[in-house]
Amino acid sequence: MAEEERKRTVESLRKRFVATGHILWGRELSELTPHEMFRTVAATVKELLSENWIRTNRIYSEQKAKQVYYFSIEFLLGRLLNSNLINLGVKELLAEALKGLGISMTRYYEEEPDAGLGNGGLGRLAACFIDSLAALGMPGHGCSIRYQYGLFEQKIVDGQQVELPDRWLRDGFVWEYRKPDKAVNVRFGGNAWMRPRPDGSLELVHEGGMTVMAVPYDVPIVGANGKTVNTLRLWNAELNKDFTLYGVTQEQREERQRYQRFVESITEFLYPNDSSYEGRRLRLVQEYFFVSAGVQSIIRNQLKRGVPLHSMDEHVAIHINDTHPALVVAELMRLLVDVYELTWGEAWAVTRRVVAYTNHTIMPEALEKWPIDMFKPLLPRIYLIIEEINRRFLAEVRRRYPGDEERVRELSILQDGQVHMARLAIVGSHSVNGVAEIHSEILKNTTLHPFYEFYPERFNNKTNGVTHRRWLIGANPELAQLLDDTISPAWRTEPSYMADFARYADHHKVQQRVAEIKATRKKILARWLREKTGQRIDADTMFDIQVKRIHSYKRQLMNILYVIDAFERIKDGMAEDFLPTTVFFGGKAAPGYYIAKETIRLICAVAQRINNSQAAEGKLAVVFLENFGVSLGEAVYPAADISEQISTASKEASGTGNMKFMMNGAITLGTLDGANVEIRDAVGDENAIIFGMHADEVMNYYANGGYSVWDEYNGNPTIRRVLDRLVDGTYGDFRSLYDYLLRNNDEYFILKDFEAYRAAHEEAARRYRDKEAWRKSMIINIARSGRFSSDRTIREYASDIWGIRGVQ
Repeated sequence: MAEEERKRTVESLRKRFVATGHILWGRELSELTPHEMFRTVAATVKELLSENWIRTNRIYSEQKAKQVYYFSIEFLLGRLLNSNLINLGVKELLAEALKGLGISMTRYYEEEPDAGLGNGGLGRLAACFIDSLAALGMPGHGCSIRYQYGLFEQKIVDGQQVELPDRWLRDGFVWEYRKPDKAVNVRFGGNAWMRPRPDGSLELVHEGGMTVMAVPYDVPIVGANGKTVNTLRLWNAELNKDFTLYGVTQEQREERQRYQRFVESITEFLYPNDSSYEGRRLRLVQEYFFVSAGVQSIIRNQLKRGVPLHSMDEHVAIHINDTHPALVVAELMRLLVDVYELTWGEAWAVTRRVVAYTNHTIMPEALEKWPIDMFKPLLPRIYLIIEEINRRFLAEVRRRYPGDEERVRELSILQDGQVHMARLAIVGSHSVNGVAEIHSEILKNTTLHPFYEFYPERFNNKTNGVTHRRWLIGANPELAQLLDDTISPAWRTEPSYMADFARYADHHKVQQRVAEIKATRKKILARWLREKTGQRIDADTMFDIQVKRIHSYKRQLMNILYVIDAFERIKDGMAEDFLPTTVFFGGKAAPGYYIAKETIRLICAVAQRINNSQAAEGKLAVVFLENFGVSLGEAVYPAADISEQISTASKEASGTGNMKFMMNGAITLGTLDGANVEIRDAVGDENAIIFGMHADEVMNYYANGGYSVWDEYNGNPTIRRVLDRLVDGTYGDFRSLYDYLLRNNDEYFILKDFEAYRAAHEEAARRYRDKEAWRKSMIINIARSGRFSSDRTIREYASDIWGIRGVQ
């Protein structure tokens, strides 16, 4: 941009900002609170992107572009101000404009709350995907729920997790646009059956029940070029305008109060408490609510564009992100057959060509199922449709495998009093994909093997990715600048070019600069920790970090047991050469997940003892990062030296935290699980630290037995001493975890892999001491991370599954 043009742009932004502030608040800028100032900045940015949003939708309409709708129960967006500014290309210009008004923009970023629309990897993946769709100029939109409260705000009180309401919408969501004119009705309950007509055909009778108004709130998703602005549509359950609590009788008033409470509950919480029947039922209500609203909206839009529903698949793709939106299959059939009067065969052909499904679940017991006695009364017409889908499908199975009723049982959507959602998604889709190479193979060979045998052509792999715009350009601008200076800025729009950075692996000055950037990010994290919690850590230590949802298969318990062992060795004088290390943990445990919450309690107890020990001073420290989320992740991932990816092999579908760490130069210490396999293949064994059993060994133990946790406990003095510390009062009473491991035969092989894990840490320390070799490994990891950009993943989905292309 020429200097004169730059000055004009800066002045234009300054005038726009001042005018926006005056319109919003009717006061001088100097009188605005920090939150009002943030909202003024955001409103100014919304003005800039709204023109391109309108333009994008006009182009899609004029070109009759095929569009994909990505249905996900979660979209973990994080804060949007910084990423929107970066993608619009005005971050520096707006900062300069505000500086001329005596305003520092950086102080207002933290005024934006993290949107409470997701919890973990599933939701963050969805957010990365819609970012990449917009960045690539592809017509792709998200569909989800506008939750009033996020999962929960995690507080650590007296060393234990306490859950507080995540009131992220307390001050509204500055990026959303309410669209009441596009509201639809969603029906629950009643009675549905098929009644014979005189001509022998059947007609639907659906009586009673209640309807809920679904109102869309649209969030613009800005592409990296600033030109493409797609839409994330969030559905909110609301009462109709004419609703009143008044009634003739007390019974009527009470009934209306129950209805009001039902409507309000649908979009109240991200995850209802599933420990009760009502909580589980509410989750099913949520799933159908956003699926029905979303599919109705899509069909209405297609009809407005003049698209014949018989050829809808030429204009629309619908993607199911895990099984939560699997009711798309039945709802699309309901609308096509009941409302728009296609024949069953016509509707089924359209549905299977439109819908595709991503599986994120390796463990068969974790595949979503709903009791028929819950499902049928709530969604009677949908249940009839699923029954008919299943009847016709099983007839096909029996024709192919006559007399094989065991195979029929394995493939049936309705089995053992349950509606199997993954089976519905597979039968009603034209594509089924896993999210890492090893995950996809496990699906084909074990978890979904009967379906792979029946539909081998439908199964494929699409390894996950993360958006480098947020996790590198936004989170680590110094590293992004170094890539610009060495390999040119072309990698920003084509991350595969990051591979060229490997040419500098042996370049001394580049190594030095990478090390300086890492040191800076570690200091930033250490300063944040001191300011937020008062805890002081040494930024010159190695930062060993595990941040993810707390779950037994992710094995945070193995990590903290290793820390206990390291502390024992330090106290005993057996670790004179122990590499000074700060071990970070972060993540939330589900409120009802006792062992996960006990694991957090143990981490906090161990941290308390170690951090106050003279013996450990300068050698070992432990940090639990409270309320870990997207925004905190943007500070954590760039600061890591070691990326802990230690799930039991065969249990993690892919992981995406491993990619974010890698992209910022951390070295993976992990098992050959999920995308770790592909990370290792990308960087080589010399640039990753791999340990533990392989997936086939783990699955063999599950299938055939042969593992005894007591053999590990009795045969290994180190393991016995570490476990005994759980019950001897050293850290408090952790009989819960002691019994969990020993009485459940160590279901995730924590003790089986323990010695290999110790050895991996020793190898990490050895490598870290060789500064030149370590820096070379950092550069190789950064360079090879380009293949794990979500841009690559989306291109594969677009060409192989959806049949869409960039149009801008």
